[in-house]
Amino acid sequence: LKIRTTVNVTLAEKKEPLRKILALVPGSMLTFDVHCDRQLTLRAGGHPIATGETVKIGDKFGLRVREIGVPKED
Repeated sequence: LKIRTTVNVTLAEKKEPLRKILALVPGSMLTFDVHCDRQLTLRAGGHPIATGETVKIGDKFGLRVREIGVPKED
């Protein structure tokens, strides 16, 4: 149980043309077509293990786990 593994939560993803990525400068904005309150998937070692919602904890963000197990496909 002392083995460490990477855990991550991806807020949003999308594909953009490389020219748009190369044109980014400080202050550039990227918009994503997802609602900020949508349910997120927690992954451990690349595998989905739970779902939850974003929470603000002081000046940081976290994930409040709502359901353990493999998330259902939409």
